[in-house]
Amino acid sequence: MTKKTIPSALALAALVVTLGIARAQTSPAASAAKSSASETPESSFEQFMQKVKKPASDVTLSGDFRARNEYYNNIVTLAHASLHEQDVIRYRGRIAALVPCGQELVVNTRLAFEARQWMHPSFVGSYKGKTGMEWRYGILDSLSLKYTSSSSRDLLTMTVGRQDILLGDFYDWWLVVDGTPGDGSWTMFFDSARLTSEIKGAKTKFDLIYINQKATPDAWMPTIGSSTSYPLTDQDEQGAILYVSNKSIKNTQIDAYLIYKNDRRQTFNVAGVLKTPGDNADIGTIGSKITGTPAEKLSYSFEGAFQFGSKYDRISGAFARRDVRAYGGKGKITYSLKDSMKNQFSLVGEYLSGDDPSTTGRDEMFDILWGRWPRWSELYIYSYINETSGRIAQLNNLARYGLTWNCAPRKGMSVGVAGNLLYAPQSTPTRTVAPALFTNNGHFRGYYAQVTLKQQFNKYLSGHLWAEAVWQGDFYTKREMTTFLRAEIMFSF
Repeated sequence: MTKKTIPSALALAALVVTLGIARAQTSPAASAAKSSASETPESSFEQFMQKVKKPASDVTLSGDFRARNEYYNNIVTLAHASLHEQDVIRYRGRIAALVPCGQELVVNTRLAFEARQWMHPSFVGSYKGKTGMEWRYGILDSLSLKYTSSSSRDLLTMTVGRQDILLGDFYDWWLVVDGTPGDGSWTMFFDSARLTSEIKGAKTKFDLIYINQKATPDAWMPTIGSSTSYPLTDQDEQGAILYVSNKSIKNTQIDAYLIYKNDRRQTFNVAGVLKTPGDNADIGTIGSKITGTPAEKLSYSFEGAFQFGSKYDRISGAFARRDVRAYGGKGKITYSLKDSMKNQFSLVGEYLSGDDPSTTGRDEMFDILWGRWPRWSELYIYSYINETSGRIAQLNNLARYGLTWNCAPRKGMSVGVAGNLLYAPQSTPTRTVAPALFTNNGHFRGYYAQVTLKQQFNKYLSGHLWAEAVWQGDFYTKREMTTFLRAEIMFSF
């Protein structure tokens, strides 16, 4: 890290730590002594925030502003090369409104924008090779009409429009979570229609979902400012999902799903260069998940899926259509001590099949569908850019096994530590755009480590420090260390 990098990469980290120490060193007696002096300002601020959130009796506002300083080294290039070191501050703001239209209809809308300040030359989009403030665009990342039946004993809900859809375990959503992987964590919406029916007597919930996702940000709705250089995803996508959840067995939930995804390639103009990063595909996925708590301190979750269909994309420089036969699965077993620090220990594992280069006419590469997000690693999703035709977070050909530990040493604070061994079932990445980076005879991807510190300072202000590293194995040619560091401050209401 250069001297120029240090101030920007550590500024938010210092702020998070300072706020955390100040909070930790404030004794109850000191807080009580200050409360009388600060009671009026706190009360005035709270009254102000309540007026902001409820500008009218039938309108509810919410929003947030997030500042993230991210520094990473080698995670895109996988080795010391041009633009291997990145240092960027990301400023994201969102404002949302919920407006009821009678007892059964609600309109949800949200506007989001993000600007990025590059301390080192950028590696992405029309700003590649430049430093300074990159003013991107504003986008409506939510605009939907939600209908909820109030006349039936069972619950029926329909949501039509731009909305977030998260299927699976909380914060471990696997195949359906992010419809816009091209813009990172800025947005994650789906242009879709969702019908949800809950049959309470049978303890069963049905979800029927239709998705029609366009790659360009202004395809369905205009953006504020130019967005042509930043596709939301690599191709136009349509899909249909049937998802069923049942809780008839005590302390157990069983899910089953059938997913169809259709991809259609598009050509984009990125800084004057025409690019066609996507593919044509028709992929069916059938899967199931079981979660449960067999004992007071023990919980588990296991999920698996099989994929079939066909895909037409570039392999070794040539386009071909091949039959898809792929599979994947993940599991987690957690033991909670139920002590004052809320200690939890988990054993985790995941397997995503890779494409076997020796088979002709068949593609064994598991497609993560709409699960291209940093579910278990912020760092490793970038390493797939050179491995999967330039696509971020297109995870496949992966076996990982590891342990995690989480605790809450004090109110509002959480600490997490994770370690994984990473493997590649197939030694050759068939969609690589940089063959020299891979040995083609090794299966060990490397050792992965993660440490996080999160702090909720009050009901409005939170922050975290996040660090990750991978020590590359014989799957890679250079075997250099890759690192990711992030500090974040967020204000939300």
